[in-house]
Amino acid sequence: MSIEAPEEITSSEPTESTTQPLSTVAIVAFLLVVFSLAGTFLISQSIAWFLEQMALASASFDVLAVSGTVWFVAQAIIILIVVMPFFYFSHNTLRPIYRSWILAALLIIPAFALRLIGPNQDQPGALIQIAIGLVGSGIVLLARRRSLDINLRPALSALAVTPLAIWPFLLWGAPGSPWDIFLNLLAGLSFGLLAASLMTKTTNNILLDGLGASVLLGILGSSFGYDGGQLLLIIMLPAFGFALAALAPSIPAMTVGVGLLTAFCLIFIDPTELSIVLQDFLPSGLTMVVMTLMNGLVVGLILWAIGKWKNRPQMSVIPAVIGLFTWLCALVIFAGLGQHNFYGDRLFVILKEQADLAPITQISDPIQRRTEAYKTLTETATRSQTELREAFERFGVHYTPYYLVNAIEVDDSLLVRLYLFTQTKVDRVIASPRLRALHQPSEPSTGEDTRVAENPGWNIKMIGADRVWDEFNVKGQGIVVGQSDTGVDGEHPALRDSYRGKTSGDDFNWYDPWNHSTSPTDVQMHGTHTLGTVLGSDGIGVAPAAQWIGCVNLGRNFGNPALYLDCMQFHFAPFIEGGDPFRASPKLGAQVLNNSWGCPPIEGCDANALQPAADALRAAGVFVVVSTGNDGPSCSTVNSPLAIYDSVFSVGAVDRLERMAYFSSRGPVKVDGSSRTKPDITAPGEEIFSSMPDKTYGVASGTSMAGPHLVGVIALMWSANPSLIGNIDRTEQILIETAKPIEAIDQCSSGDIPNNTSGYGLVDAYAAVKMALGK
Repeated sequence: MSIEAPEEITSSEPTESTTQPLSTVAIVAFLLVVFSLAGTFLISQSIAWFLEQMALASASFDVLAVSGTVWFVAQAIIILIVVMPFFYFSHNTLRPIYRSWILAALLIIPAFALRLIGPNQDQPGALIQIAIGLVGSGIVLLARRRSLDINLRPALSALAVTPLAIWPFLLWGAPGSPWDIFLNLLAGLSFGLLAASLMTKTTNNILLDGLGASVLLGILGSSFGYDGGQLLLIIMLPAFGFALAALAPSIPAMTVGVGLLTAFCLIFIDPTELSIVLQDFLPSGLTMVVMTLMNGLVVGLILWAIGKWKNRPQMSVIPAVIGLFTWLCALVIFAGLGQHNFYGDRLFVILKEQADLAPITQISDPIQRRTEAYKTLTETATRSQTELREAFERFGVHYTPYYLVNAIEVDDSLLVRLYLFTQTKVDRVIASPRLRALHQPSEPSTGEDTRVAENPGWNIKMIGADRVWDEFNVKGQGIVVGQSDTGVDGEHPALRDSYRGKTSGDDFNWYDPWNHSTSPTDVQMHGTHTLGTVLGSDGIGVAPAAQWIGCVNLGRNFGNPALYLDCMQFHFAPFIEGGDPFRASPKLGAQVLNNSWGCPPIEGCDANALQPAADALRAAGVFVVVSTGNDGPSCSTVNSPLAIYDSVFSVGAVDRLERMAYFSSRGPVKVDGSSRTKPDITAPGEEIFSSMPDKTYGVASGTSMAGPHLVGVIALMWSANPSLIGNIDRTEQILIETAKPIEAIDQCSSGDIPNNTSGYGLVDAYAAVKMALGK
């Protein structure tokens, strides 16, 4: 069925009387514009995305995101400058194509809003996409004032061939939450309607019409995608330009074909996972896009052949049978090989009331102080969260309560957001992103060596830990270290004997909120390496007689506030496998915590997200050591929790010549407005030899390697003088007074002590233990 425009409304499409034949010059010029525009939006969007990623990685989103936005707007201006002269001077069948590009470029302007919402805002982003698609297509359809072909018959053919395009997403992708799926489906279809409203088929040349449609899809995709999704769309969608041209002028067919293709991309790929911080999803993402790109050419050829066969696809039994078969095949692919669970992001709800632990700081006995702190924390959380928990349970919303920060993690949805907005007990709501499952998880890295070449290592000698062993016979006996990282290879010969659960079992000693492993394992290598520096045997660890318990807070290189808290709570008060953190055993907790990680904004944390937890652990007598990060040598690159807090001891890195490592993050802390001096101290962090998975050894660099040295030093101090256990102030004072000043004059520091490059200087294990012993 077609609806013709009223006679009094003049069609703006070219007619035989107003258009000129296509000349060779016009065609060549058209092809030049096509390829120049393709390069323009590919380059501009790549630069914009890169600048946004640099901003997120360095927690300076406001500054660098502006630069990315400038590139985004510049793309629209360039398109208008290039295309408008051709539109103005063209009086042939290419004119409507130029006009569609101009309108698409203008629609980039409202899409600017997508660049302002920040990462991990998928559902608000989908709402903006829906609004852009529906409003934009409505305006365009009214403005064009032409006959609208709303014939439904070709839509069946579009529906039938869609599975031929989307099967890579079903195979390698993973869906978000039900809310995400619903909103992304609407967003995709609104995009399809927008493309259909702009699409014109006027040259009757499949090559020219297809190229025109390809550029149109590229322009729209570059504005419609955000947070990295635009890169996928501008690579994938243009390949379907010939399919779009074959479906024209049927508005329903173009809407269904392009809309479902876009929707499946949005549904099965979380663009945040394309972040340079994560990296492990990139191979799967590129595989999906490249395979879909190839499928686009095949689908375009099929639809062109169908159009040639019957002028235009007709409603018949053939498309219906084909569609039934292709969708059945798609279902089989997804059911047999796809990811079936929902992987939606969550919200981290921080309550206004936080536990007051000031009264317990006067308790001298470490175990009693931890017990009272745990009681106060859990009682405060339980009481203040009751109303929210009951509401979530009433409506079947999944949630997880926390006490170290009085907060609740809850499944994200628009209704939940609206409800939380009305709750006076809620201080703020931040993102708690959850990664989607990988089609093929990566294997952990291993080292090149199978034995220790230097015993003790140069780094151990630099800080004098070997002298502590020899002169004081102190190696960390009686101290339990809590390791939060990618996991630990529990069978590594340098670590297996010091695992507290070796004889008592894994309950209270191991927790994996990522993959729910029941015994120590490392999914990467980072955790095995850092723990080896803390207490590994054969001269690689600072405190080889200390014990460890472990928790996985980085199953992949991308966490969130809740996952970091999972491990902090476990180390403070361990529980059995599958147990309740609100019914745990604080007396079994670790005394010193190693944290070679940070929680930047892309992972959901704001500057104060984890501060209540850091403050609570200090009040309870738990020493929290944190690596500062590897964003140096620029100033104010100590910029994410936990390293920014005054209640933790932050560690920068030096090389074997006691020079500040180039990569070591510097202060002052600006993200919370404190201008706090960081780091507090430095330790060896470049080319550190330590344990790696599969019973191997190897070298790694980073402040992640520096922090574990300090953890080992504290274990030595507390082992030498147990009266220091839980006395954070005195322990810090000893570390400060015995630190070795190092030259640290750069743009961030004038060499004063402490300074924003090296803090108080290089940690000295021998001097610190000697002072701890009163010698």
